[in-house]
Amino acid sequence: MNDLQNYQIESLFIISFKGAQYPKDVILFAVYFYVRHGVFYRDLEEIMRERGKSVDHTTLNRWVRQYTAAAAEAARRRKRPCERSWRMDETYIKVKSAWVYLYRAVDKHGKTLDFMLSGRRNK
Repeated sequence: MNDLQNYQIESLFIISFKGAQYPKDVILFAVYFYVRHGVFYRDLEEIMRERGKSVDHTTLNRWVRQYTAAAAEAARRRKRPCERSWRMDETYIKVKSAWVYLYRAVDKHGKTLDFMLSGRRNK
């Protein structure tokens, strides 16, 4: 990659990795994998070992606690702003044989901006 692409990637994640013993790619992969797939720390430790990185489950726990909020904040800053006009949509759907309420924020073009599933109806 050239310097411009490296700068663009760096600017996406304004997260301080100062003092970290592992490369930031390894840390971000572990945090993303834990948050996205909801695996146990010991399972994630095994997954990292299969990828050639020996990381203890307590270290993974520290990484998740330290970097999850910062990564979420960086992703929120990168998210495009929505249109001025949007609506809230509510419907009742069945998910895994259980009925839940689906709330969606939809812009004027029909694009879903955000959604939430809830077991109870919010009043």
